Amino acid sequence: LTIGAILDTVSQCAHLAEGAEVTLEANPASADALHLSKFQKAGVNRLSIGVQSLDNAELKLLGRNHTTCDTLRTLEEAKKLFPGHTSIDLIFGLPGQTVASWLQGLEKALALCDDHVSLYQLTLERGTSLFKQVHQGFLPITNVDIISEMYECARHVLQNSGFHQYEVSNFSKNGAFSTHNLSYWQGSQYIGIGPGAHGRFVPRGDGRIHQEARIQTLEPDVWMKEVFAFGHGTRKQTPLRELDKLEEVLMLGLRMVVGITHQHWLQFAPSLSLWDVFGESEEIKELKEHGFLFLDERGLRCSWKGLAVLDSLLLILLKQLQQTWIEREKGV
Repeated sequence: LTIGAILDTVSQCAHLAEGAEVTLEANPASADALHLSKFQKAGVNRLSIGVQSLDNAELKLLGRNHTTCDTLRTLEEAKKLFPGHTSIDLIFGLPGQTVASWLQGLEKALALCDDHVSLYQLTLERGTSLFKQVHQGFLPITNVDIISEMYECARHVLQNSGFHQYEVSNFSKNGAFSTHNLSYWQGSQYIGIGPGAHGRFVPRGDGRIHQEARIQTLEPDVWMKEVFAFGHGTRKQTPLRELDKLEEVLMLGLRMVVGITHQHWLQFAPSLSLWDVFGESEEIKELKEHGFLFLDERGLRCSWKGLAVLDSLLLILLKQLQQTWIEREKGV
């Protein structure tokens, strides 16, 4: 099965708008010039390269199978084929990494990259060699304050380099933001196809109006067997209650710099405004007074420093939403 065949099938089953974003995630170790050219001819028009680091020692630590040379070669070719539509991912917070070494690597990446950069804090995945080394004490855990400084400094460096932060982890210039990622954060419908994929959409033909959360079977071979046996590889489907969806809108919407507008919120809660939920809360007022949040005529959004501690803010905001919902259900 080829990329072209997949896109042809999508076009046959649904309307694919002219110029629709078709992003492919690529590993520098396997994305050579020939493959990239074939992807472009098949219809791919945006490339996201998993660079992670431009330091070979850090790549080895992360267990990546590519080198800095692989990255430079892939990036050079990608910018020729997808000018203005090539993104790179970088990871910070590695064991032993300093603020200075992180910023040095970032500056090096910015001298080579295109118009989109994604920054992700390292997540230690259970079962990986890195996870084991850290938890057995062979590698140090990076201090939380250092990680916070890495993020803050990186934001300033990117801003000074002409990049606009439009989401917690994403920065672009010349309007080169990621359309498909924006659709997630805005609570739009999307279909997940393939092993382990997630989807959020309203099923057609059954008379319902609420979205379902669907998860595909994780193991590729098992997923294929299920597709041949049942016509699909959906492992789990869960109808989303109105509160479930509002929690998602809150968690994802506040990742964006623009936040959640009143109009957007009311699409999911016509009878419960942002003012109703957050307007009278003393905790929310305190967050506003300390400059972490804005709740005004534009909607609800985080400040620059609020985005840096979004996870902590969400604990308070979600609790307030759930409390308001319970009170409304009880008729209080």
